[in-house]
Amino acid sequence: MKLSIVIPVYNEKNTLLEIIRRVLAAPVELERELVLVDDCSTDGTADLYPKLGAEFPGVNLNVFKHEVNQGKGAALRTGFSKTTGDIVLIQDADLEYDPQDYPKLLKPILDGRADVVYGSRFVGGQEHRVLYFWHYVGNRTLTMLSNMMTDLNLTDMETCYKVFRSEVLQGIKIKCDRFGFEPEITAKVARKRCRVYEVGISYSGRDYEEGKKITWWDGVKALMAIVRFRLSD
Repeated sequence: MKLSIVIPVYNEKNTLLEIIRRVLAAPVELERELVLVDDCSTDGTADLYPKLGAEFPGVNLNVFKHEVNQGKGAALRTGFSKTTGDIVLIQDADLEYDPQDYPKLLKPILDGRADVVYGSRFVGGQEHRVLYFWHYVGNRTLTMLSNMMTDLNLTDMETCYKVFRSEVLQGIKIKCDRFGFEPEITAKVARKRCRVYEVGISYSGRDYEEGKKITWWDGVKALMAIVRFRLSD
């Protein structure tokens, strides 16, 4: 069985090599492929790509590039189309999410109990960095509204860590180019009546000085996506 790890990348020159090291060090006994999608980085991240073969010899690692910045959803759409694994996992290129959580994320799927697994920052006893109160309120509000539309009872719809059996993604067309991806994929997974599980994960959030990119406007667009994908495909 093969695990495909899709990593959307935008201006992550300071963290990219380290996140790849952490992904490769994750305690998972599955064949792995890494699919990196660079969404037109402008900070010198692209200069790292020619060095990856020497830095990580023998690793199944492929890089795809967007010539124009399109957003996380577009990067994931490209990445999903390039995967060949039986299971697909989303990993951000920053260091907020810890690949040491992979075993618990994969277990419900490997046990045959789940089609989709979300990693929640808000359940369980995992450590997490204390940061912005209003981000927390926004996340919980968007999750609640999404749950009202999908009849799921998630605690963290906006989480990066989402894992899918590959068959689930093959039947889904992603339309949102940016952070609207999160409510879109959630709505479409619910509509397919997938078996969805949620597990607690650790979280080491960044502040804006460290490179955090999401803003209040992304929250507004996520709200619009919740309504949009409740009413249509």
